Parts: sequence; C-alpha cells; structure tokens
Amino acid sequence: MESQKKFIGLIGLGYWGKNIFRNLNELNVLNTACDVNTDIIEDYKRRFPQINCASSLESVWSDKDIKAVVIATPAATHFELAKTALLEGRDVFVEKPLALTEIKGLELVELAKKTKKILMVGHILQYHPAIIKLKSMILKGELGKIRYIYSNRLNIGKLRIEENILWSFAPHDISVILMLLDEEPIKISAFGGDYINAGINDVTLTTLEFKNGVRGHMFVSWLHPYKEQKMIVVGSKAMVVFDDLTKGKLFLYPHTIEWKDGKIPVAQKADFKLIPVYDAEPLKLELEHFIECVEQRKNPRTDGFEGLRVLKVLEGAEKAFFNRGKIAVQSDKSDNKFFVHESCFVDNNVMIGEGTKIWHFSHILNNSKIGKDCVIGQNVSIGPDAIIGNKCKIQNNVSVYKGVTIEDEVFCGPACVFTNVYNPRSFIERKNEFRKTLVKRGATVGANSTIVCGVTIGQYAFVGAGAVVNKDIPNHALVVGNPARPVGYVCKCGTTLNFVDTHSKCAYCGNEYSNDAKGIKIITQNKQATEIKSWT
Repeated sequence: MESQKKFIGLIGLGYWGKNIFRNLNELNVLNTACDVNTDIIEDYKRRFPQINCASSLESVWSDKDIKAVVIATPAATHFELAKTALLEGRDVFVEKPLALTEIKGLELVELAKKTKKILMVGHILQYHPAIIKLKSMILKGELGKIRYIYSNRLNIGKLRIEENILWSFAPHDISVILMLLDEEPIKISAFGGDYINAGINDVTLTTLEFKNGVRGHMFVSWLHPYKEQKMIVVGSKAMVVFDDLTKGKLFLYPHTIEWKDGKIPVAQKADFKLIPVYDAEPLKLELEHFIECVEQRKNPRTDGFEGLRVLKVLEGAEKAFFNRGKIAVQSDKSDNKFFVHESCFVDNNVMIGEGTKIWHFSHILNNSKIGKDCVIGQNVSIGPDAIIGNKCKIQNNVSVYKGVTIEDEVFCGPACVFTNVYNPRSFIERKNEFRKTLVKRGATVGANSTIVCGVTIGQYAFVGAGAVVNKDIPNHALVVGNPARPVGYVCKCGTTLNFVDTHSKCAYCGNEYSNDAKGIKIITQNKQATEIKSWT
C-alpha cells in the first residue's frame, strides 16, 4: 500500500517502536519520528535522512501535514499522549493497552467521538492471518461447540518496572479470546506472583467464565526458561493450536471424545493437520488497516470500544489479585438484571435485587442482601450480613455494617455513619457484642449524621444532617443536633408538618395527620391509620 503524502507521526522508537518505524517507512507514509532519547534520534537521523526525526513532541503537533499519530511508548504514557493527539486534531493509533484504567480509556473513546477522530488500539493478533483463519473456522462450525480456550505467553525477556506482566502480555490473548467468542466474561478470577520487584507481578494466571458456559485461562510470565506463544481452542469436533513461534502457525487436531457404554469417556485421537494460512506480517497488516481507516474515515476493527473491552478484563483480573483470587463479577453483561460497576467487589453469597445499581469502588461483603431498584453510590461498603430493602438510596461513602437492617425506601445521605459496637477498643475483640440497628421504611438519614448502634429509626422519620442519634426515633419525627433532639414532625413526603391543635395537613401533598396522647396518626385515603408512639 502506498499513499501519495506522508501524513503519519510516530511517537516512540523503543522496543516495539522500531518495528513500527520500519513498516511505516516501507509503506511510505511516515512523516516524523519522535523519541525523548536524543541518542536514538541522532542514530535515526544518520540512517534515515529522508525522515524528520525529533526529540520534541512539538515537532509533531506543529506539522500540519501530520494527520495521524502512532503511539508506541510505555503504557503509563498512553492516555496523556492519546488525549493530546486527539485534542490536537489527529487520528490516533495507540499500542495496547489503551490506558491503565477503564475510566481513562472511556475518556479517550468519548473524546474521539466528540472530535470525530479515528481511535485504534494495537491488538495485533486480530490482524494475524492465522487468527483470522481460526475465527473463520469457528464461524463455519468446523470445531463444533467451543468448550474451552487457553493460552500461554511466556518468555525470559525484557522485565518491566512501569507495568506488570498482566498489562504487558495478557492484552493480546484477552483481545483474541473476546473476538473468537464475541462475548465478554461474566466472571474473572486471577492469581499472580511478584518474584523480582515487589508489587509488580511477574507471573499471572487469569481465568474467564462466559455466559455460554465457555471458560478460558491465560498464563503469562516473563520468568520462563524459553519463549512460548500458544493458544489452544477446544471444540466438540476438533481442537486447534495456534503456535506463533512455528512456521506453520495453525494446526488442527480432529480428536473427539466418545462414551464407552454411555458411562466412560474415551479420547479418540487423530493425526494433526496443518491449516494453510497466507504469509504476511501482522504488524504491517495492522498498520495498513489504520492507514485505510484514516484515508477512508472507516471505523477500525480494534477501535476504542474494543480497547475498553480488554481494559475491563484487565481491571477485573487486577481486582481479583487484591481480593485474594476471588471472582470479580462483570454483572452488566450477565443474566443478572442488576448492574454492578466493574470497579466493585462482590463477595460470596450476596443477593442483589432486580433493577439495583451499584456504582464505582463499592464493596458488598459476604451474605449481604440488597433489594430491588436500589441505588448504591460510590465507595459504599455493605456487610457482611447486612440487609437492605427495596428502592433504597445509599449515597457516597456510607458503610452499612453487620447488625444493620434497612427497610424499604430508606435514604442514607452522603457519609452518614452506622456503628455496631457501642464502646469499641482496637485491642478488645467485641464481635459478639454487636448491637442491632433498624431503619424503618421510608426514613431519611441525613448527610454526615451518626447512628449509634442499638437504636430504631421509625417509619418516615427524618434525621437532620450532622445529627448524632443515640436513642430510638418515632415514626415521622424530625430530629437534629448532637445528641439528636426532636424539633417536629414530617410528612411521608418529607415536608415539615405544622399542627394546629392536634391536626395538620401537608402543604405539599395534602396528607392529613392527627396528633394526640397516643402519638401521630396519618389519615390515609382508605381511612386507615398507622399509630406510633410519641418521643420519650
């Protein structure tokens, strides 16, 4: 492929950048190559005088002939460079990963959409002729029903300190597995080890579980005695091995499993067959695709959304590391009818009702129950063994501990505090002294208020912001201060009630109430009333 004008700027001439340089130069589209290492730049100037080589990014942004950039720098720099390039009005090809968090990746995707620029991610294996052939075989049913996919990407090569092995090696295989199955995982578990640099995993094993029952695992390591890059796809009719380090690349093993007497599985082995694929360099095919997308304004095969899919899995695996290998749920893509953001932890035996949404960085601990149509904000901790009713709203930075029960339609304001031990000491174990707290239907617990354990907050009661509650609150009572004291009553809708003698009519919704020696009563449309006790 040749283009009449050299319109691409390359940022990064290191480990992988030099291969991109070679291909872009051969494709006659490379305008400028940039790297912060001045020794590298001087070397390239001597060897490639026809290419503008510079150590300053300004040489890329100031050249109006440069319509697109290719970013081949360390992963930690991808987000800022890609963002700058998009803001400078350039189409962008960025090597994997798109960014180091899903949130930043999403920002790039939205920015590309806003600026109407191409955003492509370097998931090179999706352009590999053997992988393209493998996908075709799966679509044609030649392997039967896919049961299992696993990959090994191993080496004793460059050890990185800016990113761990998961982010360095695994994106390739994650991208391919998602593409072959055309699904995202519903569960992720992962284990890793940091044997060279503390906190930087050198070896990881990640397992993915998909809605269709298929499972896959990826073993990646840069502490391996030899290089290996294999992916095995196991189907009901045959198995295929993709070996990127052999000349043949793709091998079909038509092994099958038969049941002897209907009880004993027996492997029926067969000779392998070499699957012919056309010979072409995947990197060149990938870059040709990017050039085509830029020139024809086409959406890339591995666009920003594809990059986000991979980031979700990477973040899910990383959360599993910190959660001691426990499964991280990607519930927005599962059969569940609730939403749990990918940054959350959901432990075992948790029940979440239909329509509930749980947002960023929250943790739902073991055996907790959350009802239907709830909204759980950011950085919320619930449980273990906590109970949340239906249609509740738990705002940001709230912790609902064991011993707390929240009934339906309760509002918990930002940073309100529930306790479960009355007289805590860090050096005395008091887990057998938890006091139960009950928040009844429709109550409001104001922002930054503190609920001392062992109390009951009545139906439709209202705890003002910053109040400290250390005794029971009756239904509809409005309390403020430290300690909380009653200052009036509120309607079911939350409006303050003004009583004339023993009668009050809500100015907002029209509900009518009576207040006598037995307490406040709400008069409902069917003339029924709910009796409550006065403040004592």
